[in-house]
Amino acid sequence: MTDRVSTDLPPALRRALDLLIDPPANPDVSKGYLDLLGDEGAAAPPKNTGAIQAVWASGVGSMLYDNAQAFARRVLSAWQLPIDWLNIPAGGVALDVGSGPGNVTASLGRAVGPDGLAIGVDISEPMLARAVKAAAGPNVGFLHADAQKLPLRDETADAAISVAVLQLIPQPEAALAEIARVLKPGGRVAIMVPTAGRIGEVFRWLPNGGARVFREDELGDIFEELGLAGVRSKTVGNFQWVRGKKP
Repeated sequence: MTDRVSTDLPPALRRALDLLIDPPANPDVSKGYLDLLGDEGAAAPPKNTGAIQAVWASGVGSMLYDNAQAFARRVLSAWQLPIDWLNIPAGGVALDVGSGPGNVTASLGRAVGPDGLAIGVDISEPMLARAVKAAAGPNVGFLHADAQKLPLRDETADAAISVAVLQLIPQPEAALAEIARVLKPGGRVAIMVPTAGRIGEVFRWLPNGGARVFREDELGDIFEELGLAGVRSKTVGNFQWVRGKKP
């Protein structure tokens, strides 16, 4: 990468490049985010082709999702972010997996402070476009990448969070393994997903809905299988937070 390319990048994305497994020689940031999903061919992870994902990935769906999240955070305790529990160090690196419209990534940016870096990862370009417009800044950047194959090097993130996204990922176990891989020792992760209940019945009636509803202990068991410590889960209504720490 030449000095010219480096200086043309937004500050947050320039810093993010240093954390990548395979940084591109000619980074594409023409849309305000770093596009890392070129022609992957057979190496590409499976994609969600279900109806629910198609809605959220559309331009209209991204706006609806943004407004739904804002409303839920105001009225539902299950959607309150565990930023304090994540214990993100000032100047650290925080990762938002499935960052959507970028509001959670922006919260991580405030937590890491001006010397830190908050990275949002999403596969939906309409979501990323909204995120860049609403939240990108000197310490907040977004990557067009797949959660099942995170582009970050091992042990690069001090904390990670994912809010109501894992149910839309074809291989959530792979995404969780990737999150555990990129966490530094001592790093914390918090995941929020829908759980079984009435909402599960709704999803089961949808043709090719493409959304998974997790059993009560399913994510906690996966966390422990990945070697995460201090695993705790809390269910509020039809949503569950699961937390853990990398030893």
